[in-house]
Amino acid sequence: MAILKKLGRCTVLCCFPLIVGCEALQSAGVASSSPRAPQTIGPAQTDQMTGSGGITQASFQPSVHPSAPVASLDDGGPAFAGSAELAVHSLVERVLARNTTLPQMVAAWQAASAKIPQVTSLEDPYFGTTVAPASIGSSQVDFGYRLELSQKLPWPGKLGLRGANAAAEANAASNDIDDMRLQLIEAARMAFYDYYLVYRALAVNLEGLELLAAIRKAVEARFKPGLADTQEIYQVDVEIGRQRERKLLLERLRQVAVARLNTLMHLSPDLPLPPPPEAVSVAGELPEAAALRAAALARRPDLLAVTNRIAAEEASLGLANREYYPDFDVMAAYDTIMGNGPSRDLAPQLAVRVNLPVRCTRRLAAVSEAQARIAQRRAELARITDQVNYDVQQAYEQVREAERVVRLYEKEVLPAARNNVRAAQAAYVPGKIPLIALIEAQRNSVNLQDRYYEAIADYFRRLATLERAAGGSLSPVSAAAPSQPTNP
Repeated sequence: MAILKKLGRCTVLCCFPLIVGCEALQSAGVASSSPRAPQTIGPAQTDQMTGSGGITQASFQPSVHPSAPVASLDDGGPAFAGSAELAVHSLVERVLARNTTLPQMVAAWQAASAKIPQVTSLEDPYFGTTVAPASIGSSQVDFGYRLELSQKLPWPGKLGLRGANAAAEANAASNDIDDMRLQLIEAARMAFYDYYLVYRALAVNLEGLELLAAIRKAVEARFKPGLADTQEIYQVDVEIGRQRERKLLLERLRQVAVARLNTLMHLSPDLPLPPPPEAVSVAGELPEAAALRAAALARRPDLLAVTNRIAAEEASLGLANREYYPDFDVMAAYDTIMGNGPSRDLAPQLAVRVNLPVRCTRRLAAVSEAQARIAQRRAELARITDQVNYDVQQAYEQVREAERVVRLYEKEVLPAARNNVRAAQAAYVPGKIPLIALIEAQRNSVNLQDRYYEAIADYFRRLATLERAAGGSLSPVSAAAPSQPTNP
């Protein structure tokens, strides 16, 4: 520096990032069969990433979900065109294929997966040059310059822990997709049985109108010989009007049910749908509640997502502890400014710099924060576990109740209601009972048939809720544990 001052030279330092070659990320990456395609990086794999004290770069290829792009509302015609009836499994498949919520969740998972190579890659190296302007064209000294190349290297294990944190968050996003899939299946099935129920109610309404028409003819037959007065005809007409009003209500509910199903399939809400099947079979057996609870705890995606986030927080804690260790900055330089003479034997230079982790307050706070977040996540896992056990048990008892109600109506209530209507018809013709008794018997029969189909719909809607609460289909649980009849 004394020589520079003597010569009155000034030094200019220019640093800029070294442009290094990077492998291009292909936009059409390898399609995966499930949202868990990216390789997971857990805390146990940190040493594999860092090697024996060294640091290796993690390779990455963009994840592409196999689903087709989201369709627009205008590109789909009526769903199931040409089908005689709408099947629930076909509806569920169409909802999973076209609903826009899943692509939204997949995009969130892809974004989380794309963070893994970002946090496991080294920072760009730096290239710098220093020039002594006064040496340019000077006859007294040689041209003076300095070339410098530096690379920052974190303490071994830090990159691996950052990757473990990002991979755990990506796995949590993947489980969020599975959780949304379960919710869509439940929503599709519940909407389907709402659709089924309104069709059955329309059929019952038509049957009731036909029965009222027959009663009106019987009243007219008694009116001609003077055995009935006009008030009885008006009573039947009033009841017919009430049933026609109910038909208008049911038609509106049918259109709403169609709109709901089409919306779940990402179609225009006014597109027609085939009718549901006229009869559905109510199964009478379920796995044991304990087996369902165990299955739910093992496979519920929301529980798995919380477990992934606990792993992410544990990786954050490990990284916070590693922050007590310094990072390295290695440098290689070639310097001709410092008067090395014609031979310039001292021009090549090597250097290593480390940061001094002496600011312990913020590092201690980071460790405390990570520990608190782990405690928060574990408490969340315990809370969700309790809620899952309760949800499964509640849904299980509701399904059992609905199945018993269906059997009760089939074996006792509906046969008695039909016999009551037939007995009232037979008693009215000879005048043994008033017309109001016959109308009341017919009204009770219609209401009880509506309640029967509502019980069937309740059974399948509650079964859909039970499957969602158990984390999936009940068939694997039934195969793993002996099924028990739901009848006491």
